[in-house]
Amino acid sequence: MSHAPWQFLLTSSPAERRALLASTLGWMLDGMDVTLYAMVIAELLRELQLTPAQAGLLASLTLIASAAGGILFGVFADRAGRRRALMASILVYSVFTAACGFSRTVTELAVFRLLLGLGMGGEWATGAALVAETWRAEHRGKALGLMQSGFAIGYALAAVVTALVLPRWGWRAVFFVGLLPALVTLWIRRGVEESPLWAAQLPPRNATGRSASRPTLFQLGLASHYRRPILVTLLMNAAALFGWWGLFTWIPPYLALPPTQGGRGLTIAASSLWIVAMQAGMWLGYVTFGFVSDALGQKRTYVAYLLLAAALVPLYARAQAPASLFLLGPVVAFFGTGHFTGFGAITAELFPTSFRASAMGFTYNFGRALSAAAPWLMGWVAERRSLNSAFWISGLAFLVAGLLAVALPESKSRALA
Repeated sequence: MSHAPWQFLLTSSPAERRALLASTLGWMLDGMDVTLYAMVIAELLRELQLTPAQAGLLASLTLIASAAGGILFGVFADRAGRRRALMASILVYSVFTAACGFSRTVTELAVFRLLLGLGMGGEWATGAALVAETWRAEHRGKALGLMQSGFAIGYALAAVVTALVLPRWGWRAVFFVGLLPALVTLWIRRGVEESPLWAAQLPPRNATGRSASRPTLFQLGLASHYRRPILVTLLMNAAALFGWWGLFTWIPPYLALPPTQGGRGLTIAASSLWIVAMQAGMWLGYVTFGFVSDALGQKRTYVAYLLLAAALVPLYARAQAPASLFLLGPVVAFFGTGHFTGFGAITAELFPTSFRASAMGFTYNFGRALSAAAPWLMGWVAERRSLNSAFWISGLAFLVAGLLAVALPESKSRALA
């Protein structure tokens, strides 16, 4: 039996494997920490007397902050290195996830979610840049797919943590678990090398012993030949993230809330199991994207995933029986999240090393900020109609993202500059 699909892991260098592991762990635990909020929304609605629109607004605030975090940590990564920025982003989101457990008011919770968003936004750009610049061109897409798959594992971990912790110690203890990712930074500091491309392009020191300044995203990235790819990737990702955050912020409460409140009335254990099943589909979507794109091309695969997600979300919204939700969920997650692997590979090749992390952080996280209205809008629609009606908005957003992606240049694996 051939093991060719995974042979690239066996032939990779120790530096490549460590960079991939560090970035995957960071993104996985980022996914866990940010999803813990979605898992306890039903409890917060009761204890803090939140309305669905207010709960959605808190999620939106985190996404807005992530845009600032993506830009700030992207600039930091271009100036101080990918590894340092990765460690700092993990520390920020870990500490402030745990701080959410100390919230006594909605205002305090909002402040902690804003600060958490800074680290959450920074992790993806720094981790993706580290992997893209460390791995060889022929395996970059597959490596980024494995890194992206960490978010699905983190989302599933959040469901498991909630099922184990919430019934025994309450929602505050669920957030306290979010401090654990900070421990990963101890290993990254000792065991992970800096990006060789970033290190090779360090500017020479001048007569005073200081390094000459690097060109920034705003100096070179907004030059005429970069403006169009920046605008297209930003708007496309904004639409894709609008669909994703709107859908996956509200799926946990949708499964757990009683039918009288527009939900499906599953128990905590059952809804956690349904969510874990979705994350299995999500993980496969992330991982297989690289293999599919090797055969069909990155752009074609990226567009296809988005359009299939647009078609599947309305089917999920109309599903009534728990069995139908259980079967459809992993398929929706496969296409509705697998496309993010393509975004990392495409943007890594569009921009040069001098401002790659800044550009990736800007386009991904500013797109996330533009998508921040999704949780609030779907909560607002749910108050007036129902959550399954609100899910149609996500399907439309995926459709818009797929149409915008047609304007992307064709991307082929090549050496980065």
